[in-house]
Amino acid sequence: MYQIKTINKISPSGLTRFAPGEFQYGDEIENPDAFIVRSASLHEVELPASLKAIARAGAGVNNIPVDKCSEEGIVVFNTPGANANGVKELLIAALILSSRNVLDAVAWAKTLKGQGADVPKLVEKGKKQFVGPEIAGKKLGVIGLGAIGVKVANAAHALGMEVYGYDPYLSVEAAWGISQGIHHAASLNVIYEQCDYITIHVPLTPETRGTFNAESIAAMKKGVRLFNLARGELAVPADIVEALKSGQVASYVVDFPCDELLDVPGVIPIPHLGASTPESEDNCAAMAADELIALLKTGAIRNSINFPNVDMPLSSPARVTVIHKNVPNMLSQITACFANAGINIDNIIDKSKKEMAYTIIDAADKKLDAVADALRAVDGVIRVRVI
Repeated sequence: MYQIKTINKISPSGLTRFAPGEFQYGDEIENPDAFIVRSASLHEVELPASLKAIARAGAGVNNIPVDKCSEEGIVVFNTPGANANGVKELLIAALILSSRNVLDAVAWAKTLKGQGADVPKLVEKGKKQFVGPEIAGKKLGVIGLGAIGVKVANAAHALGMEVYGYDPYLSVEAAWGISQGIHHAASLNVIYEQCDYITIHVPLTPETRGTFNAESIAAMKKGVRLFNLARGELAVPADIVEALKSGQVASYVVDFPCDELLDVPGVIPIPHLGASTPESEDNCAAMAADELIALLKTGAIRNSINFPNVDMPLSSPARVTVIHKNVPNMLSQITACFANAGINIDNIIDKSKKEMAYTIIDAADKKLDAVADALRAVDGVIRVRVI
């Protein structure tokens, strides 16, 4: 029976996918085959030798020691797209809030309490200070066309915005989902020069960190409105503050507030509500559970952060999976272990992701213990499983 340790409170929509008799789950599991986690930090948590995978019920994996997991052959999953609709809807709300000065207007209206019959007149007199533009007909730049970016682009286009999308790593699946009305931006400069509103939906990497900075902001249209519902570190707070003071940026909506941005005129700090919907939590938990089930039962890897996506239909009574370094001559050494044991390989697939690789091998002979031991002795092999 596979053992799943829950680190946070996980939605029943995910947990009920673990079939009784095949899986046992709970927060007191002692020798887990896998962790399922939401936002709890695992950087100081001891990773048991039994651990084969960690599934993050969400997109970001900053709370997981990914490099350490790779070294130990632990597959790290996330759930891309499971919270996409929740983030998309919040972004649409953010577009309206930033344009129409709704929050400031509501706060001002509350100050009229106690004015009695004069309130309607005061409202009509004071509302002019909160005039803001409509979004229809304006240009929106979407940086990053993954699961969320595509939904945002399509929704904004449906609301009458002229949308420009930029993503040098656009997947075929994402490309199929983009509305034909979305303009393809060949570079970030096209977004910066053309767009009245710019939203970013990319992972936090060394290359994307600080994308919104003094230099990039200077290249944008004066009065641009910026949106960051992805990761706080994608922008440089000090540069945002200066741009707001100068008027280069009209407003900045961020779902990851920091002290520097609180109580700054023009900043709308949202307390990380992008995926805070019951539907998102259910979707993330279900996807995370499915990823773990597939790995543990068949060796399939889907949506991994640190290993390639690999799947192969079961074609034989026995299956061996090998996590190994992506180095020359590795595959020939793996197949030699089977040949030396006199076992034919029925089917094999091997894929790599940067310095890591993963191989699935199907064989008719179920007696694979000796082969597994031989594989573990190969230099560069990290983990071997017989399924």
